[in-house]
Amino acid sequence: MSTKKAHHTSSGAALTIGALGVVFGDIGTSPLYALRESFHEHRGMRLIVNEANVLGLLSLVFWALLIIISLKYLLFVMRADNGGEGGILALTALVRPARGPAAGSTKWLILLGLFGASLLYGDGMITPAISVLSAVEGIKEVAPSLEDYVVPIAVAILVGLFMVQKRGTAAVGKVFGPIMIVWFVVLGILGVSHIADDFSVLKAISPHWAVKFMLDNGFLGFLALGSVFLVVTGGEALYADMGHFGRRPIKQAWYGLVLPGLLLNYFGQGAMLLKDPELVENPFYQMAPRWALWPLVVLATMATVIASQALISGAFSLTRQAVQLGYLPRVKITHTSESEEGQIYVPAINWLLLVACVGLVLYFQTSSNLAAAYGLAVTGTMAITTVLFYRVARTKFGWSVLQTLPLCALFMILDLGFLGANILKIPDGGWVPLVIGGLFLLVLTTWFAGRRITAERIQNRNLDLEEFVERLDKAPIVRGPGVGVYLGSNPSIVPQALSSHLQHASVLPASVVILAVQTENVPHVMGLDRLSHDNLGHGIHRLVHHVGFSDDVDVPALLAAEGGEMTGIDFSRASFVLGRETLRVTDRPGMAKWRERLFVLMLKNATTADVYFKLPPDRTIELGVQVEL
Repeated sequence: MSTKKAHHTSSGAALTIGALGVVFGDIGTSPLYALRESFHEHRGMRLIVNEANVLGLLSLVFWALLIIISLKYLLFVMRADNGGEGGILALTALVRPARGPAAGSTKWLILLGLFGASLLYGDGMITPAISVLSAVEGIKEVAPSLEDYVVPIAVAILVGLFMVQKRGTAAVGKVFGPIMIVWFVVLGILGVSHIADDFSVLKAISPHWAVKFMLDNGFLGFLALGSVFLVVTGGEALYADMGHFGRRPIKQAWYGLVLPGLLLNYFGQGAMLLKDPELVENPFYQMAPRWALWPLVVLATMATVIASQALISGAFSLTRQAVQLGYLPRVKITHTSESEEGQIYVPAINWLLLVACVGLVLYFQTSSNLAAAYGLAVTGTMAITTVLFYRVARTKFGWSVLQTLPLCALFMILDLGFLGANILKIPDGGWVPLVIGGLFLLVLTTWFAGRRITAERIQNRNLDLEEFVERLDKAPIVRGPGVGVYLGSNPSIVPQALSSHLQHASVLPASVVILAVQTENVPHVMGLDRLSHDNLGHGIHRLVHHVGFSDDVDVPALLAAEGGEMTGIDFSRASFVLGRETLRVTDRPGMAKWRERLFVLMLKNATTADVYFKLPPDRTIELGVQVEL
C-alpha cells in the first residue's frame, strides 16, 4: 500500500517559521514556571537557593533538554514516522497488525499506545490552563492590586480561545511564527542580560552538578525532578507535528533559535538567583526591567495562547486518527481551510476541552497549584513512546538487540525517573490527568471492543459474497432499474444493508455496487491504491476503498472521480443503502453490562454514517437490524 510522504511545497524558511508557531509553543513557555516550581515547596520541604542547588537544577535542565529533546526525539524517535506522520497513535499503528486481531505482546503494546493517546487528551486540557494562567499572573508583578482579577482574566482568554476555534487557524497561524520568533529572542535577551550577574552559572553545563544535586538533596532532589520535567513537556509535540512540517524544519528551528533561547533564559534566571535569592517567587518576570513588564505580560500571554492552540489542534488531529482506526465513534469533523488538510475543527472535543480547562483554572486558582497536576500525563506518554519505539526499531528498522536495548534503556531510565517524581504528585493534583486518561482509555477500548462484538454477532447472519452471486443463477431475483451502492466494511461478505434490502423488498437494482471502506495502518493512501474493483457478474460490482487514518472519506466524490471509470456505471443518480444496528444489552459473553450500555450510548450519539461518508440525504436509504450484545 503506497502512502503519502510528508510533502511540502513551501520554502524551508517558511516551514521553519511555521514550526516555530505550532510545534514549540508548549516547551517555549516553560520558562514562565519551570525553575520557579523547582524551588517551591515539595511535600513540606523546600530547596535552599544556594549555588549548589541552582547549578544542580540548571545542570538537570540542560541535560534533560539535550538528551530527551535533541537525542531521543529529534535524532531517534522522529525516524519512526508512519508515512511521514508522527505521534503516539501513528506509532501505535506501526505496531498494530495490518489485518486481524492483535495477540500476545502486540495486544498489550497497542493498549499501552491507547493509554498514551488518552493521556495526551489530559495534556490538552492542562496545558492551556497552566500556560495562560502563568502568563496572566505576571499582572501581579506590575500591579499587585489586580491579583484578584487573574483568574477571571485567564478564564476569559480561554473562553475566547475556544470560541474562535470554529473559524479555523489559517489566518491566525500566519502570525504565530513571527510572534514566537520575538518570544524566543526576548527569552535569550533576558537571559543574556542576567548571565553577566554571575558568570559562574555556566559551570552548570558540567553533569557533575546534576549528580551532586541528587546526592546532596536525596528524596527532596527526587521530588524536584517533577518540576524539572516541566522544561521538556512539549517533547511529544515535536513528534506529533512532524507530518505538518517534516523533520528538517523542526530540527532547524530547535537548534537555530528555540534551544539557545531556552538555555540562555534558564541560565539567566539561575544567575539572577545566585545574585539575589529573594527573587525566587517569580524569577521569570523579575528578569525584566520595570518598564518592560507590561509588554512582557502581553507577549507571554500571546505565546501561551499559541501554545494552547497547538495542543487544541493536536487533540483534534488525534481524534480524527482515533475515529479512522476504529477507537472512537464517528464525530462531526469540519475543515476550516480549503488548502490545508490538517486544519480541522471537532466541536465535541472543543467544548469538552473548554469545560475542562475552565474547570481546572477555577479549581486550582494558581499555576503553582496546577503544576502539581501537570507533567504526569506527558511523562507517561514519553515512557510509552520509548517502549513502542523499541518494538518498531526491532521489527521495522531491523536493529539488533545490542543496537536498540542500551539506547532505549537510557531513555527509559530518564522517563521512569521523571515519571516516578510526578507520581508522587498524585495526591496534590496528579490524579487529574490519570482520571482523564483512564476515562478516555475506557471510551477507546469500549468502542473498539463493542464494534468487534457487533461485527461478530452480525457475521453469523452474513453470507459469503461470492456464494451469494452464485445463487443468483439458481434463484433469479427481480431486478429493477437504477444503481444501488451498499456500504460495508468486509469486502468478502454480503453487507447487512444488502441482505436487509433483499429480505424486505425482494428486488435489487440492475447495478449493485458493494463498497467496503477499509482503514489502513498508514496516515494516507493515494493514487491507484485508493480504490480496487472486481466485476462479480450478474450486474454486481465490488469496490474496496482504502483510506489512511488521517484521510477524509467522501464516497460520492470518490465514485464520481474514479468509480465510474472503473465500473462503467454512472453514479450521479445512484442510491446509497446503509445498515443501522439497533443494539440490545444482554447477558451474553462479551462485555460487562455497564460497558455495553456505554457502547450503546456512544453509538446513539455518534455522527450518522451518511454524514460521515458525505452521502446525499435525498439518495440515502437506511435499513435497520437488531443486534444482541
